[in-house]
Amino acid sequence: MKIVLLGYMASGKSTIGKLLAKKIELPFVDLDDYISEKEKKSIPEIFEEKGEIYFRTIENKYLKEYLNKNENFVLSLGGGTPCYANNMQVLKDNNVHSIYLQSSIATLVKRLLENRSKRPLIANVEVEKVPEFVAKHLFERRFFYEQASITLKIDNKTKKEIITELRILLY
Repeated sequence: MKIVLLGYMASGKSTIGKLLAKKIELPFVDLDDYISEKEKKSIPEIFEEKGEIYFRTIENKYLKEYLNKNENFVLSLGGGTPCYANNMQVLKDNNVHSIYLQSSIATLVKRLLENRSKRPLIANVEVEKVPEFVAKHLFERRFFYEQASITLKIDNKTKKEIITELRILLY
């Protein structure tokens, strides 16, 4: 079983992905970590040195490469991955279980502000403008996220509850 988690930043893709993978005894990979390993640079370094167009090109390349592995896994995508290079079609063509971890703007803003320094996309956005930033971004990306084979609302749920629901939906 190939499981791919997608959603906006701070929706819990990596956290839930690691827990789910452990629970169902599959390897877990974060696509950004995989890209960093392959390129021998951090994602911010790639963006800074080569730009977003280069990043989105290699992101698509490494996504396809990983999906073509002859093994089962849990993979978390970057928040923007589904929105570029026809990546949602790539997921559909590979018959993966794509799961959109859907969260409210309020929940995302709360989580993002708690870890603002680790989020380059919002690090320089004024605190009072973060909700508007997230709302606009989410509006633009929702079309892609909603193409996932499963949508799971995660607001007000514990990690354990989310994992339990995912296991029920997947099996």
